[in-house]
Amino acid sequence: MHFKIEKRDGPARIGEFKTDQKQIKTPNIFFINTKRFKSPFFSDILITNEKKKTKKPTLKFSDKLLIQIVHEKNDKFCIVNINENLTDLKLKGDFVKIFIVANAIKLLNQPKTFVDFLINLRKKIGYQNIIYIPSVGEPKNLALLTYLGVDFFDSTNAIVSARNNSLFFENGSFSIYELTENPCCCPTCFKLNYAPSEMKFQEILNHNYYAIITEIKHIRNAINQQNLRNLVENRVKSDPNLTAILRILDKDHYEFLEKRTPVASKGKIIATSIESLCRPEIKRFQERIISRYKKPDSAKVLLLLPCSAKKPYSFSKSHKFFREKLLSTKNPFIVHEVIITSPIGIVPRDLELVYPASSYDISVTGVWDEIEKKMIKELLSKYLKLNKYRKVIVHLPVEIVDFIKPILSKPIITCKDNPTSKESLDNLFKILNETVNNYEKIKAKIRSKEDVLALASYQFGKKIAENLIKNCEIKGKYPYQKIMNKNAQLGMITKERGLISLTINGAEKICKYNKYWVEIYNDFTLKGSVFAPGIKDADDEIRIGDEVLVTRKNKLCAVGVAQMNGEEMKQLKQGEAVKIRHRI
Repeated sequence: MHFKIEKRDGPARIGEFKTDQKQIKTPNIFFINTKRFKSPFFSDILITNEKKKTKKPTLKFSDKLLIQIVHEKNDKFCIVNINENLTDLKLKGDFVKIFIVANAIKLLNQPKTFVDFLINLRKKIGYQNIIYIPSVGEPKNLALLTYLGVDFFDSTNAIVSARNNSLFFENGSFSIYELTENPCCCPTCFKLNYAPSEMKFQEILNHNYYAIITEIKHIRNAINQQNLRNLVENRVKSDPNLTAILRILDKDHYEFLEKRTPVASKGKIIATSIESLCRPEIKRFQERIISRYKKPDSAKVLLLLPCSAKKPYSFSKSHKFFREKLLSTKNPFIVHEVIITSPIGIVPRDLELVYPASSYDISVTGVWDEIEKKMIKELLSKYLKLNKYRKVIVHLPVEIVDFIKPILSKPIITCKDNPTSKESLDNLFKILNETVNNYEKIKAKIRSKEDVLALASYQFGKKIAENLIKNCEIKGKYPYQKIMNKNAQLGMITKERGLISLTINGAEKICKYNKYWVEIYNDFTLKGSVFAPGIKDADDEIRIGDEVLVTRKNKLCAVGVAQMNGEEMKQLKQGEAVKIRHRI
């Protein structure tokens, strides 16, 4: 029995589960296949108490739930009771185990206990092993449970619900007697020409089977697109208990989520609920703004601007207007633009290409929730204590000005009505032009270097950033820029990635800080990517998407992008760990 992780999105993953020379994708459903309940034709893997052989991978069980897999040993399975002390759980051998959570249905309605148990189980068993939760899966909770790290479910709940005359839908289960029309067009329901209340048991069951496998495919697609969290937030709205589970997960297990959340992603955050404010990538961005980021030294004037629908902001129509007015002044590079936005809080212009600031969408109503106001005020207040400006110019709608004005020191308000109205833009230019002339003129190349230094501080930390950018100049047109030291290129910034991509020369400059390193075995031949079996050790601070330095015998031999976090690199026995860009 083998398990290879192919895609990750937070704690969720798409895996290749191989047994009996057959391969299936996870997350997936164990479909029950007995004399009474025949599995559907589209099932990938079965669970049964029958002795006859099937062509599909099959789990066999007895009445005592002693589970074994065909041609496999019993020691590949471990039944974990919800009341069990996980500290006593013993892991033997390097082989893959399936951990089956018994009586999980009793725990599902106790959100904190349920979340704590699953997170502690995953921490205990590591990344390589599989979690299977029987009897609880249905369309409304499968995305959340997968996000919690569960790999397998079964069709038990589909059968029980069918016995209770309930149909599965994405937003819950509904009795056939509650529905005047059947909104489903699955192959079973599509053929029916009578009311839902007349549906027979097998028809209800077939519908439920289609519903759970359809949701599993939605989930796998979402993981591939790095958008599972969007699906989770959408699904939990239908159930207060599921919402509670997600909120507890965000509040109590941020470290667990952050470790598994990429620093760069192609996914787009759809922020339509209050839960979006607590997403791990957003909280990490906010923390780095305070703990790592350092504003450009030349910037003496702070200009606060609203966000835009299009990302990155500079490419939006409104921000082109703002930039045009700023660059028309005689000393534009003395000004530092910071965008006020929800759910992220504040975004310095020099970080607008960085995920998640580059990839989110939010409904615009002009009405700000009290939680959003509190988050922005606290973040902006902390930021201003660490980054000092001589003047603050506020070009924001009145609804934002009202709640941030008390934390600003003598702000100059330039917005008359709409920020992009002619009157407001003319006033912005007038105030900017009057203000910037009071300071020594800053050259574009100096400010460009400082902006890249600010980005490097966010990405690597202040000390590493200062050493990387020292004695360098920035070449190229934004958003595609190169970091050059004489004739040697140290790194590059692109619109698509947003972070600094290092060359070998750049990696050599930061090697001494002992950060973001991956040590490979002496006998590992470095040809293409670095795979997990070749890794001897790795920095625990590495996250998916980070720039990493590959070393052998503590000497630099390559640089690339992490495809796993550092902890996972050390635990897994297979899978791509680092995608190499340059090697020595």
